[in-house]
Order: sequence, then C-alpha cells, then structure tokens
Amino acid sequence: MNEIFLDTETTGLSYQEGHKIVEIACIETKDLIPTKKVFHKLINPKRNVPDEAFRVHGFSQEFLSDKVTFDQVADEFLDFIKDKKIIIHNSSFDLSFLNGELNNINKENINKDLVIDSLEVARNKFPGTSNSLDALCKRFNIDLSRRTKHNALLDCELLREVYINLLDAKEPRFNLSSINHDEAMKSGIIKKYNKNVLKITDNEIKNHKEFLKSEIKKNYY
Repeated sequence: MNEIFLDTETTGLSYQEGHKIVEIACIETKDLIPTKKVFHKLINPKRNVPDEAFRVHGFSQEFLSDKVTFDQVADEFLDFIKDKKIIIHNSSFDLSFLNGELNNINKENINKDLVIDSLEVARNKFPGTSNSLDALCKRFNIDLSRRTKHNALLDCELLREVYINLLDAKEPRFNLSSINHDEAMKSGIIKKYNKNVLKITDNEIKNHKEFLKSEIKKNYY
C-alpha cells in the first residue's frame, strides 16, 4: 500500500462555522520514497478570506476567485487517495474540512482507518513538548527557509521528512532476507570482496613518511 502525505489550507479554523478549504495538496510515496505523483489544487471557497487566514497562507479572495471549486476536483482527489495510507499532521482538523466538503456534495467520507496522525505519533514520542510541524522540523534540523507562508504542498514535503525521522527510518532499507544469495551476487546487490589482509612493507612506510615531509609542508586544518 502506497502512502499519501496530505495537507490543506483553509479560510479559518472550523468547517462548522462556515469556513472552507482553499488549498489541497497530496504527495504519493512508496515506502516513504516519492513516486513523483502529486495532487495539488487551489480552491475557490466562494466566500471571503479573513485577514487572519490571509496572513497564514497568503491566498486572497480575489486570487482564489477564478480557481476551481471543491466539487469540480472531488472525484479526482478521491481517486488519488483511494486505498492508500494517508498521513496527516493533526488529522482531525483536515478531515473535518475534507469530510465536511464531501458530505456537502454527497460523496463518501475518507476512511479514518487508513489515516495516520503524525501529530499523535510525535506526541507519543516526545510527550510534553511542542510537536507542531515547525517545532519538529527544528528538532530534526529540517530546512524551514522556504516556509515564509503556510503552503499545503511544501508542508507535505516537510511532513514526509518529519515522519521519516519520527520512525527513525532515515534511509530506505533493503530487505535481503528473502533474496537468493547467488541471484543477489549476479544483480550487484551483494558484491564480492577480498578477504586477504595486505601487509604494508617497511619500505612503503618509509616512502610514505618522506612524501608527507616533502609534499605536505603545512597542515592548515
């Protein structure tokens, strides 16, 4: 099952209070490595964008007025996330908006059983500390210089890096347990190596010392 890193931006904090989605971003990965498949849409909320929200993401009502509406992209969005593990930071917020929008157009809600909340993962790992996306990026030394405004697509990219660190899975790992040794040798996954121990002669050691004295006169480091 592939993964989806998902984030949204909105006009406010509560769908129940009439706020709407203005941006949806999804990045697909396989074993946490990007597949280069991306879903990214700016959404016309068909309502005003409060100043507080504008200061967060920088999308004005005028800018969004000619963008697609949620109902126009809903099917494409649902197809993109179908049967995939969905990773969201603070999933209750994003799901309340997404499922609210889906309910409004009589579409099936997102299956919560397929959702992993990275905020809960972080809270379990680092209880009693700030576990916002910004705080976790700083904890894991992830570059935040591009994040001058909240942006759903960039936040998905940052979340993937954060999530890898939360799982202590810094690099993809090869599972060699089920690989035939001879086949692995042929494919280059396992390479031959020389077990012989080479002894350095006294003359080679002498020549090396003379080279260091004559050619490397100063070590500036």
